[in-house]
Amino acid sequence: MPVRLVNLPAVGLLLVFLAQGVVHAQQAEPASGESLLLDQAINLALSDNHAMKIAKLEVERTDENISAAKTYRLPLLHMYTSVSGNLANNELRVPNPANNVFPGLGPFFTLNDRRKPTAIFATSVIEPLTQQYRIGLNIKLQRVSRELAQAKLRQQQHDTIDQVKKTYYSILQTSSALSSVEEALKSYRELDKVTGDYVIQQVSLKADLLVVQTRLAKVEYEQLELSNQLATQKERLNSLLGRAVDTSFEVAGVPEFTPFETDLVAARRLAVERRPELQQARLAIEQTTLDRRIKKSEYIPDVSVGFVYLTPRNYAPVIPKNFANVGVVVSWEFFDWGRKKHQLAEKDKVVEQAKNELNETEDQVLIDVGDKLRKLQQSGQGLRVARVAESSARENLRVTTGRYKYQAVMLSDVLQSQASLAEASHGYQSALLAFWTAKTEFEKAIGEDK
Repeated sequence: MPVRLVNLPAVGLLLVFLAQGVVHAQQAEPASGESLLLDQAINLALSDNHAMKIAKLEVERTDENISAAKTYRLPLLHMYTSVSGNLANNELRVPNPANNVFPGLGPFFTLNDRRKPTAIFATSVIEPLTQQYRIGLNIKLQRVSRELAQAKLRQQQHDTIDQVKKTYYSILQTSSALSSVEEALKSYRELDKVTGDYVIQQVSLKADLLVVQTRLAKVEYEQLELSNQLATQKERLNSLLGRAVDTSFEVAGVPEFTPFETDLVAARRLAVERRPELQQARLAIEQTTLDRRIKKSEYIPDVSVGFVYLTPRNYAPVIPKNFANVGVVVSWEFFDWGRKKHQLAEKDKVVEQAKNELNETEDQVLIDVGDKLRKLQQSGQGLRVARVAESSARENLRVTTGRYKYQAVMLSDVLQSQASLAEASHGYQSALLAFWTAKTEFEKAIGEDK
């Protein structure tokens, strides 16, 4: 029995050193898969993300719409062809001028064109004149639509960067938690082995072994849960990067704490200038205003100048073979029963709606900037607390390990100190990742592009 009591501290001390050695060996192991930096992930997402490609294609579509709208300024060229056959019996009787002299002779002669297929070929060139004003407004409207598509592209860029950063940081946080769990798992497995030997040697009770095995099973379950969570997060990041979801990679370490600006007034001023939501709201006002002007331009008569060439084929010889006309075409709805008036009133309401939406969006942006800045300040303070807690736990483990060498404390105290350090280290990493996540949200709130 005395020999067993002497060996207990030595075995416990060996367990502590073994666990620490395993942790250092684990940190020295090379990571599997490529090492993906955050900037690399952002660049990949901006070029290959599916939502980004959709937004870029939308901008290209508006370019085509602008080019199409410009063509309405040019003359309209049309060609018409009509091929038909006459089903009626056309008979023309010319009276006999000598009917009074020679009565009973009947008509002088009769024209009865036989039934046969006929054709008409026509070409027209129409140049709009007064419509040029409305066409110009439509071109401006398409250009505003392009600016709106660009603002949406910029907003999609912000959303994509925000999603990539948050997913990247969540992977780092899960990896940190998984490392802590794996560290605890190795310690508990070694402790389970040692405690099992002590039970055989009747140094420890079986209840102690059951406690260790229960904690070991719980940690194994946590390891499986975190491993599955990490795999899902990596697949989600691969999807954001626009590549195969099963691509293997490892994330780099999280950057350290950096100072940040805390001037709320300046941050809100930047947000009002940069946020794509506000840009879209301003463009919506311009868009609805142009739409109203286009509707009002319908009061202007449509005046066009044109040339029409027409040639009939296979008709009677008395019909001319060619027609060539130049003229002016005027179309004007001078009375519409008040329809345009009501439509203009509806457009006025749309403009007012857009202005109110701009005010509402601006208020939401200002509130969002204030909220994100406060959360950033709070996460910065939490990071400082977590750093102090980690330093304290590390010093406590050093002191406890030194006292254990002289049998001043029990093995359970050393293991508790080690677990506290692992928890404090994980807490510091979590606080650091929470700070960078809050900083990401704040950067998005003030409208930074990257």
